[in-house]
Amino acid sequence: MPQPLYSTFPDSADAIYKLKQRVEAVMNSRMQTPRDFDTLSEAVFGRMRTLISPTTLKRMWGYIDEPVQPRRSTLDVLSRFVGYPDFRRFSEGLATAAEVQSDVTLAYSINTTMLSRGSRITLRWLPDRRCRVRHLGDGRFEVEEAENTKLSVGDTFRCLLMVEGEPLYLDALVHLGQPPVTYIAGRKDGIRIER
Repeated sequence: MPQPLYSTFPDSADAIYKLKQRVEAVMNSRMQTPRDFDTLSEAVFGRMRTLISPTTLKRMWGYIDEPVQPRRSTLDVLSRFVGYPDFRRFSEGLATAAEVQSDVTLAYSINTTMLSRGSRITLRWLPDRRCRVRHLGDGRFEVEEAENTKLSVGDTFRCLLMVEGEPLYLDALVHLGQPPVTYIAGRKDGIRIER
C-alpha cells in the first residue's frame, strides 16, 4: 500500500501548490474552465506520452469538489512536464530556488521567419497599447497602426520570435528616422498576439 504523501514530504501541500503554479506558468494559462483542463491533459499527453485525465486535474486544482491529494505518479508526471525528474526533486528544488530563471513554455508563439511577406499581426500590451504590424519578410516588420504606444506608423524593426504573455523584443527599431535601437514592449506583463 502506498505511503501517504504527507509523511514522505512534510511540506508537500506547499510543494503541490507550487507545482500547480509552475504548470500554469508553463501553460501560460490559469486553470479556470473545463477547456483549460482538457488542454492541459492534451499537453501533458503530447509531451510526456502519459495520460492524466481532465477530471483528475480538476480534482487536484479543486475545480470540482474539494482539492484531493493527488497520487504520487500524477505528481511525478506533472513534475516532469515542468522540467524536473520527479516530484521529490521538484520539492527539493523549492528550497534552493526562490524564483525560476529558466523554463519551458507552451504559450502560443510565432517564429516570424515562417510568416509570409505581407502577413499582419496585432500586438497588445498593458495598459491599453495596440500596434498592428506588417511582415516585410525575413523577420522584419513595419508598423501600420499604433495606439497609446511610443511606436509610430512607419517604424520598422526586426523580431524573430513573438511569445504570448512574454515581453516583445524589437531589434533594430528605426523610430521616426532615428538611428536603430532595441525596444521592449510589455516588459512587465507580456504581450497578446492577434493574427
